Amino acid sequence: MFKSVVENGGFAAAENELGLTRSTISIHMNNLETRLRLTLCQRGRGGFVLTPDGRQVYQASLTLFDALSDFSNSVSQLSQQVSGSLVILHSDILDQTRSQLLASVVALINEKAPELRISVDGDRIENIERALIKDKAHVGLFPDYRRMAGLRYKPAFDEQIFLCCSEQHPLFDTNEQDINDLTLQQFPAVVPGVEISQAGRAQVKKLNPGATAYQFDSRKALIASGKFIGYLPQSYFEEELNAGTFRVLSAKRYFYNFSQSVVHKEVPAEPKKVTLFAELLDKCARAYPEIRDSAADSD
Repeated sequence: MFKSVVENGGFAAAENELGLTRSTISIHMNNLETRLRLTLCQRGRGGFVLTPDGRQVYQASLTLFDALSDFSNSVSQLSQQVSGSLVILHSDILDQTRSQLLASVVALINEKAPELRISVDGDRIENIERALIKDKAHVGLFPDYRRMAGLRYKPAFDEQIFLCCSEQHPLFDTNEQDINDLTLQQFPAVVPGVEISQAGRAQVKKLNPGATAYQFDSRKALIASGKFIGYLPQSYFEEELNAGTFRVLSAKRYFYNFSQSVVHKEVPAEPKKVTLFAELLDKCARAYPEIRDSAADSD
């Protein structure tokens, strides 16, 4: 409870997480301070502030919880049956193909380890890296344009990213031969808000930045407005392309490869879970050659 109060910045902010009223939290805190014979925090009109003793107790509690987690993980590794939680984080909204692939992986995991609780969520790359390093997540799926020490990367997916626009954009009806670098400079583009590959940077330099988007789904929304051009994996606008509401702008000149890797800690706290996911993903991905990275077979 004390940890939750500290990390939420006060009694009121911790109510929802703890499921307790402010007065009940206050009683528990008073009891804790009485048992420890310490004043852990100051609370009043000036807000919630930890005392020096409170800061030391909080740091000691983090060490304690980490030790308990390590103990639990070590004991669980002794069993042949994989149980507990498996946390998978990805950096972009999953398109239909990757969603189907992940569904296949989850189904196999459930068959092989029915007691395993699976958690899948999206986040920014730097947050996923931090979660992996701190053993808050087991596996990440994201581009490996920069590599962090302490993490291991294995190529998983690869597809091409094309420059495109929507039917509301002036370039939609422009002849292919009239689209060139000078033409593109006349129109604002949505550019990635994250680090991309060297080939991608070379292509983006040809654009006139007018907006920034960190994820493909938000980038797609800006392109759909008709006010911006931008790069997207074809799988993200395949439906619109078939419906004639999006078009690719000179596919032979304006494209680059988008690669994603399966990433995990070099020495994970729960290696059985990481190995289980990686092996089943590799098995299921063979049914999706359109996105499978050829390098995955050589690793």
